[in-house]
Amino acid sequence: MRCPYCNADNPADSTSCIWCGRTLTEPSIEGTVTLLFTDIEGWTPLAQRLGDQRAHRVLRDHDRILRERVARHGGRAVKHMGDSLMAVFPSATKALHCAVDIQKAFADYDQKHPETPIKVRVGLNSGESIQDGSDYFGKAVTVAARIADKARGGQILVSEVVRDLAGSVAEVEFKHVGRKQLKGIPGSQRLYEVVW
Repeated sequence: MRCPYCNADNPADSTSCIWCGRTLTEPSIEGTVTLLFTDIEGWTPLAQRLGDQRAHRVLRDHDRILRERVARHGGRAVKHMGDSLMAVFPSATKALHCAVDIQKAFADYDQKHPETPIKVRVGLNSGESIQDGSDYFGKAVTVAARIADKARGGQILVSEVVRDLAGSVAEVEFKHVGRKQLKGIPGSQRLYEVVW
């Protein structure tokens, strides 16, 4: 059974997740949601340098860190795509706190493992999306993924909607990085970096 919070595989008869400890019931996160995408910057060359065995161990550490942080902040891992993750949150504030926690965790990891640094790009967007089973679709999802594509390793970029929804509540500092053209999205979008 797959955990809806951290996406970990569990034995079929499990009632709670062996990774994050949460009850194995499918949470319903509907309506306006905040989507968080991550991606490891430079993963392919790093994986080639490390070789398959070491790269797999590093990717397992990466996945564990992400699953723990998403679950801790009330989100749900929707899907892993190689070195990327898509997660959904019921609020922009929770997603922002998770993003900052993720970057701090990887900064700590990099200090302890300087030979295998994990530089993660994070992008967030909020909006209505179509829920189909445990997956999400629609423009809000696509925009979040494209925002993550614009980030550098160690950077969190958010849409103007996320900044407006969570701005003063989240207690984070936003730095305007200008209007950016996102692949496949008409017009340009105002993006903000979260200073962590």
